Amino acid sequence: MPATTPMLEVNNLYVHYGGICALHQVSLHVDPSEIIAVIGANGAGKSTLMKTIAAVKDFTSGSIQFMGMPLKKDPYKVVMDGITLVPEGRRIFAPLSVRENLLLGAYTRSDRQEVAQTMEEVLELFPRLRERLHQRGGTLSGGEQQMLAVGRALMSRPKLLMLDEPSLGLAPIIIDTMFEAITRLNQQMGLTILLVEQNASLALELCHRAYVLKTGHITMEGNGRELLEDERVRSSYLGITGG
Repeated sequence: MPATTPMLEVNNLYVHYGGICALHQVSLHVDPSEIIAVIGANGAGKSTLMKTIAAVKDFTSGSIQFMGMPLKKDPYKVVMDGITLVPEGRRIFAPLSVRENLLLGAYTRSDRQEVAQTMEEVLELFPRLRERLHQRGGTLSGGEQQMLAVGRALMSRPKLLMLDEPSLGLAPIIIDTMFEAITRLNQQMGLTILLVEQNASLALELCHRAYVLKTGHITMEGNGRELLEDERVRSSYLGITGG
């Protein structure tokens, strides 16, 4: 018997795009306060998995449960229940200021004092955003836009934060800053995180557990450190052979 009830349970999930099966027999679980990574090559189905959990994409069969209840079909209700996705490519609102982008992340919340407190927490996590609070989002650097995308997601006060390729296109120093923030969110605030990341080494070093997704199917799962040392993972996803 598991020590805790999973926050998120995905069971035997099938997802199609027309006649193409993008995910098949995918099962995974995320326990409270875990960082779970999903790694795999481009086209493996990682983003499809995240969009399906966020209710942006419908699934053909299987089940998704969040906090012991079936996942809602409406993305708005999913956010209300506590799941927030930071999509690949950031998708901030370029004409709006940093402050306006952040406030849009709190669209499901009505208590202005609590929203202001959350914004202060986000600005403490990403001081660069405080410096650019009234600057238009489209004028930010790529790294700053990624910080804004994560900050906007945090404004909804999620129970489960989903990050789709947070290191994509970022300079190494910004990647370090981003993953330090992810670690802080998990260790200091207890936030549960589901992370999709093509940088397998980085993801496996950070996470508690991980799943390997290949052509829409989970082929391996286990402790992050153990998978980091697995020869199949090292040769297929880390570019390391032998040794």
